[in-house]
Amino acid sequence: MLQENLTEVEANIVAACERAGRSRDEVTLIAVSKTKPVPMLQEVYDMGIRNFGENKVQEMCDKIEVLPHDIKWHMIGHLQTNKVKYIVGKTALIHSVDSLKLAEEIQKQAVKKDVYVPILVEVNIAGEESKFGISKEETMELVRQISSLDHLQIKGLMTIAPFVENAEDNRLYFRGIRQLSVDIANQNIDNVSMDILSMGMTGDYAVAIEEGATMVRVGTGIFGARNYNI
Repeated sequence: MLQENLTEVEANIVAACERAGRSRDEVTLIAVSKTKPVPMLQEVYDMGIRNFGENKVQEMCDKIEVLPHDIKWHMIGHLQTNKVKYIVGKTALIHSVDSLKLAEEIQKQAVKKDVYVPILVEVNIAGEESKFGISKEETMELVRQISSLDHLQIKGLMTIAPFVENAEDNRLYFRGIRQLSVDIANQNIDNVSMDILSMGMTGDYAVAIEEGATMVRVGTGIFGARNYNI
């Protein structure tokens, strides 16, 4: 099942890139492995996937201990300040920075460990009350504030678009994030690049790629439905 799922996702990514006139190399597939058991991750790893996304710090740390060391781990879930110390230096990218307080805690732990931490600023582009992320209007100011933290490196933006039946309904949100990233890049702020746009999930990643996503986060499309009982 996993091989078939991954083959289908890969074909969809290739097709979306072709429609957008983009190279397949421009898009990183992150296998969202939250709640999934280690053997399943190992199987996907053996198929060539090296980027995995987790939502919970403890689960990520447990998996880091037992899975191959060349995996790039992405923290894509809401990150509490008291959990930061456990993942700084272990993640390839923290996607979910949405406050100065959180950024300052990452900075503090990064200084302690003498590491530099790549992050994305999470934007709640649709203004959904149920979701984390800073508003579109406040993003520029937060980026400026975080840019002064010398052990953090802002690499771009992340968003979680609304859950919709028709992926086309999210196109305007993906387009909005893309434009916001261009606006920020045009400010030429020190310590800020907008090379990464982390947007698009199982239901809408093809549309996200057409609108400029450089990272797509696919869980159900690869692993099947999640089990929330564990």
